Amino acid sequence: MVARAGSTVRVLLVLIGVLAALGRPQVAAAQAPEPAATASEASVREALDQFCVRCHNDRLRTAELTLDTHDLAHVGTDAETWERVIVKLRSRTMPPAGSPRPAEATYSAVASWLETEIDTVALATPDPGRGETFHRLNRAEYHAAVRDLLAVDVDVAELLPADDTYEHGFDNNGDVLSISPDLVGRYLSAARRISRLAVGTPPVGPAVATYRVHPGLVQDDRQHDLLSFGSRGGIAIPHYFPVDGEYTIRIRLHRNFSDYIIGYAAPQELDVRVDGALVERFAVGDADSVGQMAPLSFSGNIAGDPEWEFYMNTGDAHLEARFPAKAGQRTVGVSFVRRYSEPEGVLQPRNRGYGRFVDERYDEDAAVEQVAIGGPYAVVGPGDTPSRREIFVCRPVAAATTGKRADATADERADTPAERTDTADKRANAAAERTDTPADAGTDAVAEETACAGRILGRLARRAYRRPMDAADVEALLEFYRAGRRDGGFDDGIQFALERMLVDPEFLFRIARDPEDAAPGTPYRLDDLELASRLSFFLWSSIPDDELLEAAAEGRLGDPAELERQTRRLLADRRSRALVDNFASQWLRLRNLESQERESADYPEFDENLREAFRRETELFVESSIREDRSLLELLSANYTYVNERLARHYGIPGVYGDRFRRVTLDPDHPRGGLLGHGGLLMVTSYPNRTSPVVRGKWLLETILGAPPPEPPPNVPGLPDRGEGGEPASVRERLERHRANPACAGCHAPMDPLGFALENFDAIGTWRADSEAGQPIDASATMPSGVAFEGPAGLRQVLLSRGEDFAAAVTDKLLAYALGRGLEYTDRPAVRRILRDAEADDYRWSSIVQGIVKSTPFQWRRSRSDAPALVAGADAPDGR
Repeated sequence: MVARAGSTVRVLLVLIGVLAALGRPQVAAAQAPEPAATASEASVREALDQFCVRCHNDRLRTAELTLDTHDLAHVGTDAETWERVIVKLRSRTMPPAGSPRPAEATYSAVASWLETEIDTVALATPDPGRGETFHRLNRAEYHAAVRDLLAVDVDVAELLPADDTYEHGFDNNGDVLSISPDLVGRYLSAARRISRLAVGTPPVGPAVATYRVHPGLVQDDRQHDLLSFGSRGGIAIPHYFPVDGEYTIRIRLHRNFSDYIIGYAAPQELDVRVDGALVERFAVGDADSVGQMAPLSFSGNIAGDPEWEFYMNTGDAHLEARFPAKAGQRTVGVSFVRRYSEPEGVLQPRNRGYGRFVDERYDEDAAVEQVAIGGPYAVVGPGDTPSRREIFVCRPVAAATTGKRADATADERADTPAERTDTADKRANAAAERTDTPADAGTDAVAEETACAGRILGRLARRAYRRPMDAADVEALLEFYRAGRRDGGFDDGIQFALERMLVDPEFLFRIARDPEDAAPGTPYRLDDLELASRLSFFLWSSIPDDELLEAAAEGRLGDPAELERQTRRLLADRRSRALVDNFASQWLRLRNLESQERESADYPEFDENLREAFRRETELFVESSIREDRSLLELLSANYTYVNERLARHYGIPGVYGDRFRRVTLDPDHPRGGLLGHGGLLMVTSYPNRTSPVVRGKWLLETILGAPPPEPPPNVPGLPDRGEGGEPASVRERLERHRANPACAGCHAPMDPLGFALENFDAIGTWRADSEAGQPIDASATMPSGVAFEGPAGLRQVLLSRGEDFAAAVTDKLLAYALGRGLEYTDRPAVRRILRDAEADDYRWSSIVQGIVKSTPFQWRRSRSDAPALVAGADAPDGR
């Protein structure tokens, strides 16, 4: 064991070094220049002098911007300054409210002329940016890479910490993906656990995994598509059983603060199923037959009969079963058998908030609080799992059977009885041959095992390291195989080599190497292998598959037609769901939904079912937009959404029943069309006890229009809770008082109107007519440009009239996500080119994605300029 630990630690030392790789840049095809803008240098200068120079001059230096001294004849050489100007012009946020403003045509003409001047220079001297040399996989990418490499789906959230989020909103940014000694230790532990699960190595001893159900989840209906029809409540658990063997399950039911089991008056039945097959059915409840109960609403203060008290505290102690399970990922379902009846009497409102956790809720339905799965307590074998089928592509027939565990026999790989019989005959013949030639049997067996191990490890390492393998690469892994083989059997050797593979820097990092002949600070094209990794991590958040890797190894990605074909194939694959989980959820800040809390007194109807429905609605909506290759603009204009019964009831949509989400078409005047009506997004842009036009307006500027407002000045007073004289006042009225301060008005003028238009939605997205102060909602708004609108419908039309700005905002975010770095001013010409090419296709997802993949920042990189570059065959320099 000391030797094994020492070897693994030596491998981790490589994390501070670099493995060399071959690669040569390729010459990029020239791009045609763009047509000139209609404005002229003279007209642009006239507009700047009339509307901008009054503040942005060498004397006032407002925002450290002096437009009076900047020479318009050399706009392209000072692109950083002029890109700032373009953002303000495109977003119409300057000049500030109250100042003279140019006509709409002037805004567009000046911005277009500046863009053309910059893009012309960028075409001649492109700067693709650099990014991080060592780009660590984030947690989501690590999970997907392990899943696609070893066909084992492990919850890495238990093994690795969450990654920081970059200021632009994405946790795949190389700047924040650092590595620490603690994280190295976590990677070591994760590699050991994952490799053992994948190979089917029995655990050292039984382990217990506990799955908890949120106490705010209402369990009155079928909870999940993977649970049985006719079920109620409970939980569907994707649990990985490490080996074939015997396991236990222990269930605890929800209790109130007095530790009384909730909903235990009537008899009920609780099912435990594994992959839909019934394991055990328990009888629960019927507390009415066990002594005199405590008086209603006095539980914990006045006791019932001792027998009743004991039963109400321990009535779920028998909910434990032992069962056999096959190795691999299984769905463990725990749910109640639904009773199709309604209680008599007057229908009472559901207990919410504090009362939900205090009252005994004696006559309600029982609910699952947690499920604990333990084992294995008896090991039958490693089983036939997808991971073993993925790993063991060969089996040494002559493998030795000594060691900690006998090697699995070759008939594990057989699919039919005939194949198993044929395999058994071959093994019998091989055994006879070994008996006839005892001197050579051991040597032949070792050679056969080593050759098979080399084949297994070479194949997996090729995908793990995202490049072809040579003999030295395979031999490095075989050293670990031999060390593990000495301590056990063939499978143990493979497991230890896989453990080594999963902590290799070439697996944990995407390492970009400058070519040997690259001059400092010059652009070069990524080689095909690096481009393949960049493409797969962009669209899948995972490693390239065999087809993409083969195309890269053969140098075919330099052909634009082949690169486009591969891009379309990856985008059509189910793994492109990563664009929803990892891009859209961060771009729209949907991930923040989990941390949102609501005051139960203000929003008693909010529960965890609604929170989950909010999340699913937006995910399904964005996923359908990508899958059906719709226009980006339809994210705002869509006349449909996805709801289940809980969400439809919240939105006032009739005729929807059950927990299954389905697509519903909305009436033309329905406020839920497009992202603006999604309850989850309205919730993450509100406070726990009220809405915030400022937060919503800022979100719209940043996320939808790509024009984030400046940071507020220090020591800005908060919004008062009430109006003048302590009288109730709407948020709008209080904000108007706040904007009376000139220091605040400049920032709030473009933000607040956008938020005012959404004030009919409360802090959980419910449509309302009155504000928190009990006053009628005023959803009218006027932008600094003078454009007036009202309500979500009016706001939607305003945003769609600036559809190019919305498409630019999405493209900007998607390019930053694809590159794994924040965008710089040098990337703006590429964004504009992507948009120009996509405009003819109505800004469809495929045209935006293809434009990104074809772009200079995606395919090229700038060599290091401040020190010797990291090149093939060179040692790692200190730094980037």
